[in-house]
Amino acid sequence: MHQLNDRFTNQNIGALILATDGLYNQGNDPQYEARNIKTSIYTIALGDTTAKRDLLIGNVNYNKTAFLGNDFVIEVLATAYQSKGESMNLSVTEDGKQVYAQSIAVTANDFKKIVPIKLNAAKKGIRKYTISIAPVKNELSIQNNTETIYVEVLDARQKVLLLYNGPHPDLTVIKQAIETNKNFEVKASSLADAASIKPADYSLVILYQLSAGEYPPVKSFIAKSKTPVWYIVGSQSNLQAVNSEQNTVRISAGRAETQEVMPLPTNDFTAFTLSDSARKKITAFPPLIAPFGGYGTAAGASVLLKQKIGTVATTYPLLAFGDEAGRRIAVLTGEGLWRWQLAEYQNYGNRNAIDELLSQTVQYLTANANRQRFRVYPARNVFDEGENVILNAELYNEALELINIPDVKIELKSTAGKNYSFLFTRTGQSYQLDAGTLPIGEYTYNASTQNGKQEFKATGQLTIKPLNLETRQSAANHTLLNTLAKQSGGQMIKPSQLSQLADLIRKNENIKTVVYEDKHYSDLIDLKWLFGLILLLLSTEWFLRKREGEV
Repeated sequence: MHQLNDRFTNQNIGALILATDGLYNQGNDPQYEARNIKTSIYTIALGDTTAKRDLLIGNVNYNKTAFLGNDFVIEVLATAYQSKGESMNLSVTEDGKQVYAQSIAVTANDFKKIVPIKLNAAKKGIRKYTISIAPVKNELSIQNNTETIYVEVLDARQKVLLLYNGPHPDLTVIKQAIETNKNFEVKASSLADAASIKPADYSLVILYQLSAGEYPPVKSFIAKSKTPVWYIVGSQSNLQAVNSEQNTVRISAGRAETQEVMPLPTNDFTAFTLSDSARKKITAFPPLIAPFGGYGTAAGASVLLKQKIGTVATTYPLLAFGDEAGRRIAVLTGEGLWRWQLAEYQNYGNRNAIDELLSQTVQYLTANANRQRFRVYPARNVFDEGENVILNAELYNEALELINIPDVKIELKSTAGKNYSFLFTRTGQSYQLDAGTLPIGEYTYNASTQNGKQEFKATGQLTIKPLNLETRQSAANHTLLNTLAKQSGGQMIKPSQLSQLADLIRKNENIKTVVYEDKHYSDLIDLKWLFGLILLLLSTEWFLRKREGEV
């Protein structure tokens, strides 16, 4: 529905015909999406609404991340149709070993029960859990009796320190966005309450409208370490102090003067990749408040977002990154991130773009905190079936500067024993690989490169999980189709009534031809050719009269 609305927005579409069983497995409820489509919807009701004898796993709710040694809970929706009196034997296995079992009595022909299951994260890495319901006699399908989930068990979170001088709605937005990645934990603290903070406990320091000099313990720690720093500049920032502490962005502006600047994603930023949908949303975000003045960037700085002032696309940086003596630096030159979150949620019903932008920024800044010279990591540890597998690689020289001169090779091996060999491509100062789609299963990878006489290797694992969303529902949903049709002024029909569809559309009084008329007025004096013609005619008349002696 969302794609249809984007494709045909502002077009005079007479009718939309949907032939479906009414089942949906991804995205928002079609009833809400259909409200944005300004046309009549006619639905052709396919499928059988009668529920057959079937046991199935209707849904599984779980956190994709857990921490080593902790208990975590998954919620399984156990569902049964036309199976009253049967026993549903539910079990969970971890890497083939049973870790949970329960017998559930089916008390109705339309039976649903949410079963909370407590598990323990005893091993580090990606853990595979298989949830199964034992089949019963004469069951419609056993394909939907099994669901596999993957949970990444982490040893510990990386801690992020968010320092500020006074309350601001941006602080909540930053904390929420960063913590969407369970690898990170944010400690937000005002300077007034920062006496007990130990900066050495943190992998990243975010200074919100502050400079490090405003809190001496942080300034001292930064001077002695390579911990990355993210400066967020606003109307309360001491610009002179910020300029003196980092060289990535230079701001020449008065403290009290501000202006509205809109974000404009660049095309040549390669440190990390934002999704196309995120870039599109960011372009339409409302403006931030930035200091009024001139901006410059260091020679080696990378700019992800530039400032757009009114309709003018400037070269001024809005979000820039740099590497200063092995320390990664980021500078955001505007405040008002809460506007971005509010606008995105209002227009799209989610905050995915701003979460992705802030989370990716933090991941990049902390990526080399462990000082590994050679790193290879997938964009995600678990990919959906049919999704392109993306891997990134970084190689550092002895000065901890990014280089990508030597080739980087990688070999992926599936548990079935099949090998896939690839060569990374160079992007900016690092490497990236689009391995395309791979078969379902678990993979280990071994990457290697050589810089001079030094050889480097990196290993890891990733998983391609199957999509079994369709099998979770066994009966067609014609009620949804009828609602969609009625709320739009259309009608639901059965396949046997297909011959009547054309007449129904013709009789719909809401379907009308739209005529657009554009009137444009021009002054005759602006028509130079007409002026020239009149002058020519007058001159001709005068010449003829002169020749005939009448003048």
